[in-house]
Amino acid sequence: MMDELPVDQVRTLLAVVDEGTFDAAAEALHVTPSAVSQRVKALEQRTGRVLLQRTKPVRPTESGAVLVRFARQLARLERDARGELGLSGAGEPTRVSVAVNADSLATWFLGALTRVRGFCFELHREDEAHTAALLREGQVMAAVTSSPDAVPGCSVRPLGRMRYLPVAEPEFAEGYVSGRPLAEALSEAPVVVFDRKDDFQDGFVRRLGRGSAGALRHYVPTSEGFVTAVAAGLGWGLVPQTQADPLLREGRLVRLAPDRWMDATLYWQQWKLDSPALAALAEAVSLTAAEALLN
Repeated sequence: MMDELPVDQVRTLLAVVDEGTFDAAAEALHVTPSAVSQRVKALEQRTGRVLLQRTKPVRPTESGAVLVRFARQLARLERDARGELGLSGAGEPTRVSVAVNADSLATWFLGALTRVRGFCFELHREDEAHTAALLREGQVMAAVTSSPDAVPGCSVRPLGRMRYLPVAEPEFAEGYVSGRPLAEALSEAPVVVFDRKDDFQDGFVRRLGRGSAGALRHYVPTSEGFVTAVAAGLGWGLVPQTQADPLLREGRLVRLAPDRWMDATLYWQQWKLDSPALAALAEAVSLTAAEALLN
């Protein structure tokens, strides 16, 4: 039937995306580059859509991403079935790919992985506002995300809220903030941000009634490095409470507004598959989040 999706063509599309080129996919599949090209063209004709951007590396189109996700789900189901039948070969661990934001990774998420044994985890670090895109593209099977809207083909459940405190090194706070209206001070003071996608500090300043945080910005793209940069006096920043509390007790940080904070609500999204690996991980993540996050 014309509406069927031949498995060999779908797997070939996935190989091209994963390997980056038609030639590399051909080598991985042990076929000729011509065969790879013919399979992809046949799949595009069958679906009536362009599935790949012929760039280097190759990237899926929006329609192609749907089939890439489908191909990964097929592979996941096949591995689970082989495992249940005792057909998994030695040295073939069950691999679960997850997108998780840096602050969760640095604070609570690894604790969830210790509750699950026998699996191999492949973690993709991405901002919580963008992890859902990796799910949509089929690059990961599950994600910690800030989006409550389920990606097509995925289920979603709330995890809790991660609280962030506006803090700075004491001398920095004295020099830039003390004695001034907080909104004015933070709209002009040096600030630490995670990367160019990060608008969390800007959002906090907007809540205070100003347009954005200051123009002098230090980009520090690791959770631990971010906290270290703030404690070193490079700028102020919003730090997860679990990371800020020890430094506040030691006097290395001070809160800039004791009655203000920012909460990030987190959700768990995963493929809708009857997969033992995904089910076990989801349960572990939910339990750990209930212990570590605010309700």
